[in-house]
Amino acid sequence: MPLNATSTIIMEELFLKDGTTATKISYYHLLAFMASLPFDFFYSHIILASFCLHTIIQLNKKAIKPIFTVNNLLLQSVFFITLLSTIYSINRPEAFNQWGRHITILLFPILFCLSPFDLTKYRRQLLLGFSLVCTLVVLYLYADAFRTIRHYGLPLRSIVSAAFTNQNFADPIEMHATFFSLQLAIALVYLLSELLKKQPEINKAVYGICIIILLAGIIQLSSKSVFVALFLIINLAVPYFLLKDKRRVRFIAVTASLSALIIIGIFTIGSFRVRFINSLKYDLKTTKDNAFDSRLDRWSTATELISKSPIIGHGAGSELGLLHESFFVKKYYNSFLNNLNVHNEYLSMLLKSGIIGLLIYLTTLWFGFKQALQRKDVLLFTFMLLIAVVSLSENILDVDKGIIFYAFFFSFFIFSGDGKTYAITVP
Repeated sequence: MPLNATSTIIMEELFLKDGTTATKISYYHLLAFMASLPFDFFYSHIILASFCLHTIIQLNKKAIKPIFTVNNLLLQSVFFITLLSTIYSINRPEAFNQWGRHITILLFPILFCLSPFDLTKYRRQLLLGFSLVCTLVVLYLYADAFRTIRHYGLPLRSIVSAAFTNQNFADPIEMHATFFSLQLAIALVYLLSELLKKQPEINKAVYGICIIILLAGIIQLSSKSVFVALFLIINLAVPYFLLKDKRRVRFIAVTASLSALIIIGIFTIGSFRVRFINSLKYDLKTTKDNAFDSRLDRWSTATELISKSPIIGHGAGSELGLLHESFFVKKYYNSFLNNLNVHNEYLSMLLKSGIIGLLIYLTTLWFGFKQALQRKDVLLFTFMLLIAVVSLSENILDVDKGIIFYAFFFSFFIFSGDGKTYAITVP
């Protein structure tokens, strides 16, 4: 089938042919919002503001879903942790700044309750649009990298050098490599789940190509935490949720073999070996070189501060100031000069809101995993595992792109789940 015919078929899936005007406006708002996620947060914030206004204009009392529920409280729990820990914060101005960053965590569950838009009905189309945009962005990044290689007359093998991997690969869109990898992982697992269903052959071909591009992008971005989570999802979660019997066994055999080849490639290619293996070893050991302190050094520093107020922490907005002072005293020049955070969401919660805040966060994660397992929703499970694993290495809820990812997709998957079993049966 010609390429233009293929693109036409896919585009027809993305454009609504039925539904009211209000439904179409809501759909295109959400589609545009999801398409904007890989880019500067300015665009996603503008689209979100427009969607809020549209939801208020279209408000229908009969269509409003209950807002004050346990599920919504858990979805919004991170915002309320920030709110309550502001009371005793040692840095009120920064705590209020954190309110502004976390407001979307409060907002999305409310919006999805107020909006009559049927997320379940249009979930597949919205995720398809998001996945295609992610694929195109990865293609753009590769095109930009090869253009640079050509401009400077570098050998093609430079594409796997440190100059074009991890953050250097994501720089053209000014996205943190880990947070962009999170988006690519959601897109990849969605397309894989569609590929395993009954589809026209042309759709399977397109999805397969997109999966290869997204996987290449994730490897190029070299986020260790996302890579580990995705390895578990593809080899264990996908066959568990989506396949049965012989098809499950065949899938595991194929993915395990491919995973082994990728791991061998990582060990073989110098820049990937340094990024995935050497840097991990460096991160997890205490260094004696103050100019290049490790992640474990930062974790150790945070643990000392946590011990001074373990129950309630030091309050919202306190983390950077406390760490900055401790880094100076310990002469951790790299962390001090770059004003780094602890790079661990669990320790960050303990530092700011103590054991109470951490327990609430863990309860929220437990809620998400429980919902995923009950619904057999592989995408919700994928999201939860990504958050749980990346929280070990990043302050995912202190950066705008991480907050938006958490706030939107958590609420989106909870509200769009229909509770049905998604396992694929084989005759």
